[in-house]
Amino acid sequence: MLWAVAGVVTLGFLIALEFAARRYGGEPGPLVTQAKELVFPPKPGPLYAGLALTMVVLTWRQRFIAAAFAIGIDVVFVLGRWAADVKVTDGRYFGNGALWAMLGVAVVAITRRSGRERVLLLKGVGLGLLLVAGRKIGDTWLMITWETRPSVLDQYVATADHALGNPSWVAGRILKATEPIGDHILDLVYAHLAVAAIVVALYQLRNVAAERRFPTHHLVRTFLVIGLVGPAFYMLFPVVGPVFAYGPGTSGTGGVEWATANIWPHTPPSIGIPHAFTYDTLTPRNCMPSLHTAWATAIFIHSRKGARWVRYGGAFWLAATISATLGFGYHYGADVIAGVVFALTIEAGVRLFDRGPDRSGILLIAYGTTVFTAFLLSYRFLPLTMAEHPWIFGPLLILATLSVIYAYLRVTRQWDAKPALPTLEPEPQHPEPQPELV
Repeated sequence: MLWAVAGVVTLGFLIALEFAARRYGGEPGPLVTQAKELVFPPKPGPLYAGLALTMVVLTWRQRFIAAAFAIGIDVVFVLGRWAADVKVTDGRYFGNGALWAMLGVAVVAITRRSGRERVLLLKGVGLGLLLVAGRKIGDTWLMITWETRPSVLDQYVATADHALGNPSWVAGRILKATEPIGDHILDLVYAHLAVAAIVVALYQLRNVAAERRFPTHHLVRTFLVIGLVGPAFYMLFPVVGPVFAYGPGTSGTGGVEWATANIWPHTPPSIGIPHAFTYDTLTPRNCMPSLHTAWATAIFIHSRKGARWVRYGGAFWLAATISATLGFGYHYGADVIAGVVFALTIEAGVRLFDRGPDRSGILLIAYGTTVFTAFLLSYRFLPLTMAEHPWIFGPLLILATLSVIYAYLRVTRQWDAKPALPTLEPEPQHPEPQPELV
């Protein structure tokens, strides 16, 4: 029943996004875009990563069959497009087969399986398709932000960022000094965050096929919830980032002609009364909070109980992602600490959902929400005061972030020491045989 309700809610959300995409951008939304990729050349997205996630519920023999099926369909599509001289944009030749393979697993589950085995297979397909749809949902959200939020609040965040020492300007200059090695490494990390998430998720789900059940909690759930809830704050607090608002921008988006000044990363902005200003209709308002930081924080949290290489990888990815978000000018320091608090609050909420009512968990979520709200309100209404008193507000922001981290560690360690009692499924009842009437 719970999975059915979640499925209905997700479908309703996707339909709403479909209507919003057509209304504001005149473009198809995530549902139609995903359906078209059954036949048309796929756009960039984690199609084979979604298939890999689905495969955690399959045996090794079934995995080889699914992979061969996917690759075979892709070969047929590629040869067909080559024969018909179909031009492929974005250089994406493969991916249709992965989508067909996931749908094939769903068909087998519905027609050839029953009971818990059917549910397990459908869960695997659902997670894979949600991962694939996540990219489409994100693209739709970003399009809605630039269509509905022409004015941005970068001056407010940049002013408040003086309290933290303008870390994006500092990181940008450090990254410039390490070219070309430093920026290439961080660009790979920043662009392949989903790959790191898939690696950690597959490590967590490696025993699903053998145990025929999913673990109580895993990274994919937190990752999807962050992506679902986070963009709502892009609408409430539209920000484009320092490289756009104070610098040259990047290829295909706004830049100098829309920026308030071309000073990033060499000269921090002067302190003055901030104002909202109009920006282009191409650049996503996707800064507040930094979801890249939130996702990297989730990866770090879920890597802590893994093997040594998983723990080291999670720590590296978090440090490199934060360095990239600041060094490339995509985020301010204020966005980054907001992303950390946001991720810990979401993670606590997802874990509390499994445990049921728990006073310490409810208080943790309430505290994280309060700190996150206080950050946004202070950036919006107290930026000038924060900039003029950096030795007061800078430590306050850092201490508030550390307090949420401490509260999260304290509560979750208690949960780990005293796990919630599992809900036992009742044994099937076998009625006693009754004498038949003669």
